[in-house]
Amino acid sequence: MTAIDTTPLGGTGPPAPTVVRLSGQIDIFTTRALRQRLLNTLSYSTSLLVLDMSQVTFFDAGGLGILVGLQNRAKARGISLALTGLTPFMTRLLRISNLDRRFPIAA
Repeated sequence: MTAIDTTPLGGTGPPAPTVVRLSGQIDIFTTRALRQRLLNTLSYSTSLLVLDMSQVTFFDAGGLGILVGLQNRAKARGISLALTGLTPFMTRLLRISNLDRRFPIAA
């Protein structure tokens, strides 16, 4: 369902973002486990958490709920949440739900 890449801290400059690559279907059958994994990821995230959506094949309203809830919890911890790899379907879904204004899109 997800692969989590962590970047070692240290070195020069700001720490690299924490990147989570989502894949497959995000629906009623997968949202519970995904929500828990993403919340656990906040525990060791850098100041920027990026969700790579390029391999997501299906995304329903439960997935949107996860994004909104994760962003709220991330903000409370001083972590910014950004999305990347949006497919045309995901871009349209975010636009229709007016969430395109809420989430920064990373290159």
